[in-house]
Amino acid sequence: MLNVRADTVVCMSGDQHDDEFRRTVGDIRPLKGKRERVAPPRRPLPVEPMRHETEHPTPAEGPALEIGNTAGVDRRTAERLRRGKLNIDGRLDLHSHTQDDAYRALTAFITDSVARGRRCLLIVTGKGAVSEGGGVLRRRVPQWLNLPPCRGHVLAIAQSQQQHGGAGALYVLLKRSRKNGEK
Repeated sequence: MLNVRADTVVCMSGDQHDDEFRRTVGDIRPLKGKRERVAPPRRPLPVEPMRHETEHPTPAEGPALEIGNTAGVDRRTAERLRRGKLNIDGRLDLHSHTQDDAYRALTAFITDSVARGRRCLLIVTGKGAVSEGGGVLRRRVPQWLNLPPCRGHVLAIAQSQQQHGGAGALYVLLKRSRKNGEK
């Protein structure tokens, strides 16, 4: 048996690890009458390649969205969005998500919200580490909202009011979904 202190890390190759496991387990056998439970193999989830800041995104519909720029929104709606006075129809909290998970969650949330007829969304990114100039997700979410499939549905982005998360959250205003024949 290995005598290892709790704060010591032991690195072994795969073969060394297997040998050590066999020595430790020794001649242990399953109890009689008990079936060995084996978890079914897990299928890997399909992973979309992550776009990095150095890559050029696919051209999106319309001008690039910027936080606070409400061009294309009437003045009253823009002011209500900025002040946090619009009803929030959906919330997405991206705390503790990796970039890849956050990107997938965001695109799925936007797509689902459009299908459900939601108009105003709250996306919580967190503020991130001040020493690093803010969180990665805080910087990336507006970029992702400018990419398909999100850009075609998003009308404006604004920083949320303090009661909704302040600098750690964004309001996203979606375009109205048109019924058949409406313009």
